[in-house]
Amino acid sequence: MKQKSVCFDTETDGLNALHANIVGVSFSFKKREAFYVAIPNNREDATSILNEFKPFFESESIEKVAHNLKFDTKIINQYGIEVSAPTFDTMIAHYLINPDSKHGMDVLAERFLSYKPVSIVELIGKKGKNQKKMSDLTPEEISDYACEDADITFQLKEIFEPQIQKEHLKELFYNMEMPLVDVLKSMEQEGITIDDEGLKKYSIDLGETLAELEQKIKREAGIDFNIDSPKQLGDVLFDHLELSTKAKKTKTGQYATGEDILQKLKHKHVIIPMILEYRQLRKLKNTYVDPLPDLMDETDGRIHTSYMQTVAATGRLSSNKPNLQNIPIRSEKGKEIRKSFISRGKDFQLMAADYSQIELRIIAALSQDKNMIDAFKNGHDIHSATAAKVFNVNLEDVTREERSSAKAVNFGIIYGQSAFGLAQNLGISRKEAKQIIDSYFEQYPTIKDYMDGMVKSAREKGYVETIMKRRRYLKDINSANAVVRGFAERNAVNAPIQGSAADVIKLAMIGVHGAMKEQNLKSKMLLQVHDELVFDVHKDEIETLKTLVKNEMESAVELVVPLDVEIEVADNWLDAH
Repeated sequence: MKQKSVCFDTETDGLNALHANIVGVSFSFKKREAFYVAIPNNREDATSILNEFKPFFESESIEKVAHNLKFDTKIINQYGIEVSAPTFDTMIAHYLINPDSKHGMDVLAERFLSYKPVSIVELIGKKGKNQKKMSDLTPEEISDYACEDADITFQLKEIFEPQIQKEHLKELFYNMEMPLVDVLKSMEQEGITIDDEGLKKYSIDLGETLAELEQKIKREAGIDFNIDSPKQLGDVLFDHLELSTKAKKTKTGQYATGEDILQKLKHKHVIIPMILEYRQLRKLKNTYVDPLPDLMDETDGRIHTSYMQTVAATGRLSSNKPNLQNIPIRSEKGKEIRKSFISRGKDFQLMAADYSQIELRIIAALSQDKNMIDAFKNGHDIHSATAAKVFNVNLEDVTREERSSAKAVNFGIIYGQSAFGLAQNLGISRKEAKQIIDSYFEQYPTIKDYMDGMVKSAREKGYVETIMKRRRYLKDINSANAVVRGFAERNAVNAPIQGSAADVIKLAMIGVHGAMKEQNLKSKMLLQVHDELVFDVHKDEIETLKTLVKNEMESAVELVVPLDVEIEVADNWLDAH
C-alpha cells in the first residue's frame, strides 16, 4: 500500500478466466525482487486471503501493472474484487511500440532483458494427459516461477513506460487501449445467448445440402472423386476436364485449387460455382454451425468470445472461440448463423448499432475531398452519388448496376484495387474497369492526391498514422521487389483508413460503456464486430439506450463529415442487423 506502482501476476489451475481458480498471486515493485502468496483451494479461505489485498487492487492511487491484464482481472473479479485504474499492461504497451512483433512475456524477456524465463513446460510438463495443473504443485515449487513472472513484467514496464510517454503513444495508451481493457473484460464476462437447438437443426440441413451438391459435382465431372482432396480435385479439373492449359502447381507438384484460382475459372464450367458453394457450406458447417453449441459455457449456457487487442497491426480487435469477425454475412446461408445469436430472455431484445460507411467517411475526411464531403454532408447515398459523378448522370437516374459498380470502386480504391481486380469483381472488361477508375479519380481528384501523398510520406518516414496517431510501420515500402513494395504501398493507403475506423469504434465503446454505467442500466454491451456493436437491451430501456448509443458513437471523434449510426432492435442478431 506504500508503493506508487506494483506489478502482480496470478497463477491459476486453468486458462478459462471465467472459471479457473487462483493458486497464487505474485507481486513485485522492485527490480529482481518479488513475493509469492499461495492461495488455498478452499474458496472461502481463498476469498479471505485475497480480501487482504482488496485495498491494493481497488486503490485509485496505486498503479497495477500486469502482462495481459484482462486475464488477471477476470480471475480476480471472480472473488468479488475489482481492479481499479490506474493500470499498465506491458503486453499492450509493447504492441503499441511495435505492432508487428510478438508480445509474449518470454519473448520480450529474452529481447529486452537478455533473460530466458523458466518455461511453464518445465513446471507442469508438455500438453497431454500427463500434464499437471498448477494446483497439483506445492507453493515451494511454484514460487520462483511466479515471482520471476512478476519481476520480469515489472522490469519490462520500466523499459516500456518512457517510450509510451512519447507524443504519438501517450494518448493512445492511457486514453484508449488501457480503458478499453475494462470494456472488453465486461463484454467477455457477459457473453451472448445462442439458440443451440436451431443450430443443430441447421447443421442437419447443411449436411443434406452438401450431400446433394456432392452428387451434382460428381455427375458434372463424370467421375467419382473426393471433393475435399485438393489433389484429386486438381486432377479432375485440369487433367480430366482440361479447364486450363496454364494451371498452376504447388511446391509439391499438385495442381493449385485455391479460392482465387477457382474464382478465375468460374465462367469456364458449371462445376466451378458448385465447388465454390460446396467449400463455403462445408466451412460454415465445420467452423461455426457445429462448433458453436460446444462453445457454450457450462455454467450460464452463453457464448463468451475473447477479444484480443494485440493481434491486428491495424488496431482492429480480433476475437476467438468463436471468431466473430469472420462470420460470413454476404451469403444467405452465412446470415443464418447470425440468426442463432439471440437475446437473454423475454424481457430483453438484441440491439445492433452499426456505423454507416465509416471507412468512406474517414477517407473523405483524411483526403479533404470536397465532392465526397459534400455528398456525405447532404446525406446522399454515397454509392449513388459516386455513380452519378462517374457515369455522368443525374442522381435520380442512377441504375442498380451503376450503383453496384460505384460501390465496388468506392471500397476497392481503399484496398488498392487495380483495373484488373475491378474487372474480375464486376465481370467486365479491363478497359471498361480502367475507364471507371479514371473517371472516379477525375471526380474525386483529392483522393488520388491523398493516396499518392500517403505512399510518399511512408517512403520518407517508414510508417503511416491513423487519426489517433497509431503507427503502422512499413519496412518494405522501399523494397526493390515490386510485388513486396506494392503490398506495402497498398498498406500505406489502407492502414490509416482501417486503423482510424478501429480507433473510432474503440473510443465509442469506451464512451458507451461509461455512459451505461453512469445511468446504471440493466442493458449490457455484448459484442463488437467490425463497425458494429451488439447489446442485450431491456425492453424498458430501448429508447434510452438507442439515444445513448447513437450520441456516444456519433460523437466519438470530430471529423469534417458527420458520423452516422444505424440502429435496429429485434429478437436475433440477423434481424437486428
